[in-house]
Amino acid sequence: MPNTIPHAMVSTGNEIFGHRVVRPLGIVRGITVRSRSVIGNLGAALQTLVGGNISIYTELCEKAREEAFELMLQHAAAIGANAVLAMRYDANDVAEGVTEVLAYGTAVQVEAVA
Repeated sequence: MPNTIPHAMVSTGNEIFGHRVVRPLGIVRGITVRSRSVIGNLGAALQTLVGGNISIYTELCEKAREEAFELMLQHAAAIGANAVLAMRYDANDVAEGVTEVLAYGTAVQVEAVA
């Protein structure tokens, strides 16, 4: 597995409790582009008839977010960060049935405070 940052060192806020930022390194990102298969679309269409959670799409979205998140962590580690602050997700349709998921944040070096 490529060098990465522990999930506990990622925050949607501007700080990580018990640590202080010693060096900001800039914006990092992870992006993935996913499409739904014909079989997945058929299964999802059947689930919409019943109503409720469409688990096929939920699983697809979760996998896309997880992949984008891990790619962001790898990008941050590659530039020398040991934490990511102000982390966010974004998603857009690129084409019919094709979605990009972006995870981004500010890569920083932090150290524990006494």
